[in-house]
Amino acid sequence: MQDRATPTRTAAQDGGPAASRRLADFTTDRRVLLLIAMAVVIGTAASVAAFLLVELISLVSNLVWLGQFSTAPLHMDNVARSPWMVLAPVAGGLVIGLMARFGSEKIRGHGIPEAIEAILIGGSLMSPKVAVLKPLSSAISIGSGGPFGAEGPIIMTGGAIGSLFAQLFHLSAAERKTLLVAGASAGMAAIFGTPMAAVLLAVELLLFEWKPRSFIPVAVACMVSMAWRPLMFGTGPLFPADVIVDLPWWGLLLCAALGILSGLQSGLLTNLLYKVEDLFERLPIHWMWWPALGGVVVGLGGLIEPRALGVGYDVIADLAAGDAAVQAIVAVLLVKAVIWLVALSSGTSGGVLAPLLILGGALGYLVGQILPGDPALWALLGMGGMMGGTMRAPLTSTLFIIELTGNSTLLIPVFTAAVAAYGFTVLALRRSILTEKIARRGRHLTREYGTDPFEMTRAFEIMVKSVDTLPAAMPADEAAAFFGRPEHAHRSYPVVLENGVPVGMVSRADALRWQGGSDHAGQTLYDVVSDVSLTVAHPDDLVGRVTDLMIAADLGRIPVVDPTTHVLVGLIARKDILRLRSASLTEESERRAYLGRSAQAGRK
Repeated sequence: MQDRATPTRTAAQDGGPAASRRLADFTTDRRVLLLIAMAVVIGTAASVAAFLLVELISLVSNLVWLGQFSTAPLHMDNVARSPWMVLAPVAGGLVIGLMARFGSEKIRGHGIPEAIEAILIGGSLMSPKVAVLKPLSSAISIGSGGPFGAEGPIIMTGGAIGSLFAQLFHLSAAERKTLLVAGASAGMAAIFGTPMAAVLLAVELLLFEWKPRSFIPVAVACMVSMAWRPLMFGTGPLFPADVIVDLPWWGLLLCAALGILSGLQSGLLTNLLYKVEDLFERLPIHWMWWPALGGVVVGLGGLIEPRALGVGYDVIADLAAGDAAVQAIVAVLLVKAVIWLVALSSGTSGGVLAPLLILGGALGYLVGQILPGDPALWALLGMGGMMGGTMRAPLTSTLFIIELTGNSTLLIPVFTAAVAAYGFTVLALRRSILTEKIARRGRHLTREYGTDPFEMTRAFEIMVKSVDTLPAAMPADEAAAFFGRPEHAHRSYPVVLENGVPVGMVSRADALRWQGGSDHAGQTLYDVVSDVSLTVAHPDDLVGRVTDLMIAADLGRIPVVDPTTHVLVGLIARKDILRLRSASLTEESERRAYLGRSAQAGRK
């Protein structure tokens, strides 16, 4: 019988879905070169899309408010107050409602939650409709007075471009995700001139991983967009600020305090946003009409303070330069907050980043009137804190403010404020403004990263070393009777030769199939199992690899063999893997002191 034995083959050796890989710091392979090449194309396309979106917003704005066919930037304080200031947002909301109902419902909202959903739920597949309708609807919304920015729409539009391009090729869902995020990040980098912040936004909000396979193509796409930016948007920072950081030695405490205040502002606005959205949900009319109703509030707010309408980049520039009057900033803060909450809750189309910068900057500017230093400094800190707390992305918000202003001296103060705001909102709110919308659709997201115990543990560390086996020479009918006896302890057993080499697995289901049949009369277990491919693991295999083998072969138990002799050395069952998971949870929950009196008390 031993002469008939052949070396045990594994699914990994057969090149199956669980094929083993070379162990290294990262799982990235040469396919990343293909993704990099694709990222160059996507970065270019996203830059063009960003330019067209900005031009389209300016065109619609000039047509709506001045009746001019022009793409020159429009400042709303140059628009005369009239009944049209109320009617225009209503008309824009009506058009958007129709586009959403009869075009694609995915154009509703600010775009980032929709991009996250496409990544995590939809296999990173986005439709051509979204790529066309999202920028068009956003241009109509912002151009008719909607208090939004262009960053959310370009993130979704750029993501759609990346996804559609990826769908032309044979790529995995993970690779499509990389290209989707590359397009989204490149679009943001093109508009704001913030490539590093865009990459960090991808890492903190969109990728849900830290892998060179995704990081490098995203970074390449952002750099490509920056190469095109001088031709489309010009050079230099978008909001240059020559603010001098001149604070006392305890000034960072004030930065942290402002960050906490920004976190409080962020939490308040987030809660109010979804309370207003709940009010819209209770209306006895179709959601198609909601943007038009929101437009009424937007228009009335515009009559009070016209600068609260539209993107509001001029307001951000004034705050960064410290040229704003206090009374005007108070009006912008109050009106912008109200119309932004109502408009976004109504389901219209537009981004949240620019409004967050205005609201956070306005609060910081006002508080800065009584704090040491330039009020513009505190305005910029308020922007960073508001963005960091609301989007739960403190690193992104810090670099965003630095790149946006071209002032690296702001690094430590902004970072302090952003982290303080982030810490406050993490403790005060279960979810952010981005994830709450997804949670309301029945999807819970965990935005924490950590090492995977399955990728840190070897098979020999969890395997059972004393394995119950059945001899290959055992008659099949005797094995069937064995499974019916009380001493039968397991659902399946490895079948081994005299030298300890496994040749197959026998389960209770096999025994039931053999009972009462004559097909296996006179046959041994070797005869009935040796021609079946046996999936095995090796002692040095990672538990994650063993789990992949289980899934690929649909097995609950996998033999572990010596890679040289093929002798059985252990067995891993599902319960062993679950114990590893339990041990990982214990590390998070079990608290124990090892030094001092508390440790002595614990040992007693």
